[in-house]
Amino acid sequence: MNESTQAAVPAAEEKPAKKPIVFSGIQPTSGSFTLGNYLGAVKNWGKLQDDCNCAYCIVNQHAITVRQNPQELKKNTLSAYALMLACGVDPDKSIAFIQSHVKTHAELAWVLNCYTQFGELSRMTQFKDKSAKHADNINAGLFTYPSLMAADILLYQTNLVPVGNDQKQHLELARDIALRFNGLYGNTFTVPEAYIPQTAARIMSLADPSKKMSKSDENTNATVFVLDPPETIVKKFKRAITDSEAEVVYREGKDGINNLISIYSAVTGLTAEQIQQDFAGKGYGDFKQAVGEAVAEELRPVREKYEQLMKDKAYLEECYRGGADKALHFSQRTLDKVYKKIGFLPYK
Repeated sequence: MNESTQAAVPAAEEKPAKKPIVFSGIQPTSGSFTLGNYLGAVKNWGKLQDDCNCAYCIVNQHAITVRQNPQELKKNTLSAYALMLACGVDPDKSIAFIQSHVKTHAELAWVLNCYTQFGELSRMTQFKDKSAKHADNINAGLFTYPSLMAADILLYQTNLVPVGNDQKQHLELARDIALRFNGLYGNTFTVPEAYIPQTAARIMSLADPSKKMSKSDENTNATVFVLDPPETIVKKFKRAITDSEAEVVYREGKDGINNLISIYSAVTGLTAEQIQQDFAGKGYGDFKQAVGEAVAEELRPVREKYEQLMKDKAYLEECYRGGADKALHFSQRTLDKVYKKIGFLPYK
C-alpha cells in the first residue's frame, strides 16, 4: 500500500463510552428526608446525572408494608417527589417518577418472588427489625419486599445502585436473584454493583451516635430533617450528644464528635484534619454551633426550591407523569424479555 492510498483510509472512529445506568429510590413515609438521607444518598443523585443515565423513584409501594394513613401517604408522596427535585434531581436529565405509577415494578416483583428462596428472605436484617417494631402487623409484603426492591433495580438494567451500608444486604439479594435467573434462562438482567459515596455515607443519630439517624426515632432531637427551619437545626446540633472531653478531634471512642466532624466535612468540603486545626483550643459549644449553622446554610436552597415547587402542583404533575411514561417505556422492555424467557404466552 503506497503513501497516498494509506492517507485515503479513514481512521476508525471510537464509539463514545456507554453511560452506566443508576437506579435509586426513597420512601415517602415521613414526607421529608433526613439529613442522613440527603448527605448519604439524595445529594449525590444530582451529581450523577451528567455522567450516568439515572432513574430515581419515590417508592410508595414499599411504604405500605407498614400501615399508612391514605391521605397522609398521598400528601407525603407528592412532598417527597418535590423534595427529590429540590435536592437536585432534574426531570429533564433523569427519569424521576413515583413507583406506583409504573405497573412493571409490581409485575416483575411477583416473578422474582418465585425465584427468591424463603431462607434468603428470612435472613434479611430489616425484616427482623421491622417485625420487632410492628409485631401486630408482620404481613407477607414486609417479608417479600426485598423481591420488589430487586425488581425496582433489575427493571432498568441497572449498573450502579447508590446505597448506604444498611441496604447492602438487599442489593446482594438482588444480585443473587439476577445471577440465578441469568443462570437458568441466559443473559436477562444486568448484575448491579453498589455505589457508596466516600464521605458521609452513614450519618448517625445526634442523640445516640451508635445508631443511624432515622425518621422513626422517637427523640425529636436525634434527627435533622431537610425541611427543618434553620433555628431548629442549630438547636438540635447544640443538643447533640458528645463526650466529657473538650477536644474536637476524630478518633476512636469519640462517636458523637466523629459524627459531627463527618457532617461538617460533608457540607463544607473540609477534611477532618482541617476541621481539627480550625477548632483547636475551642470548646464543643463553638463546634456544635458551627456545624448547625453550616448544615442550615447547606439546606437553605433546598428548602427554598421545595417551597417554590409545592406552589406549582401542575408542574409537579407534569414531571411525575412524564417520568412514569419514560420509566414504563424503559422497564417494559425488560419485563417483556422476562415473560418470554419464562414461557408466558404473549397477548399480542
